[in-house]
Amino acid sequence: MNLPTHIGIIMDGNGRWAQRRGLPRVEGHKAGVTALEKIVEHCGKLGIPYLTVFAFSTENWRRPAHEVRAILNLLTKTAQEKLPKLLENNVQTRFMGRLDRFPIWIRRHLRKVQEATKNNTGLILTVAVNYGGRSEIVDAVNKILHNGIRKVDEESFRRFLYYPDLPDIDLLIRTSGEFRISNFMLWQLAYTELWITPTLWPDFTPEELDRAIADYTKRERRYGGLIQSQ
Repeated sequence: MNLPTHIGIIMDGNGRWAQRRGLPRVEGHKAGVTALEKIVEHCGKLGIPYLTVFAFSTENWRRPAHEVRAILNLLTKTAQEKLPKLLENNVQTRFMGRLDRFPIWIRRHLRKVQEATKNNTGLILTVAVNYGGRSEIVDAVNKILHNGIRKVDEESFRRFLYYPDLPDIDLLIRTSGEFRISNFMLWQLAYTELWITPTLWPDFTPEELDRAIADYTKRERRYGGLIQSQ
């Protein structure tokens, strides 16, 4: 089976999941963490090299302050509590975005997880927090200008992205049935295969991930060219 090298997931629907159950929205985010833990473990078992998930966007600051605080507290708590499991499962974990906006105590916890897992050789899990695809491109351009570089091509431009070693996303999964990419990894999505599901993120299972991958393996990826006839 031709498995995707890099899977991206826009984890959408936590709030709606909670509201349908008469629960506070934060309970949906907690359930989303449980779903993510199962997907990370399953990707490791499948041998998927890269998984990148969209956890908190640069636009999410517009949400009510109490929800933002709850999400950031949950992010930090989860990073602390899941570290032993990440080490046990040989998962290298990284955080991507404008992290300098976070309070120092949050950055300290995220750095601790990155440092502790940096030598793990299994799945590379990248968590996009305070992330925006346009912001990443703008930040890359500013790095280029700061270095006095006057001309770049696509490959040299890539070196200035947050994680230049991340390959382009092969398969992007969007939960909750929304048909948009929401400013997620715009540079890396140029030829990505999309898979949209109405399932809300907390209900997304390893079995549904298997269905998305199975659908992906049946597609012909042309990258703008043509499939050669046999």
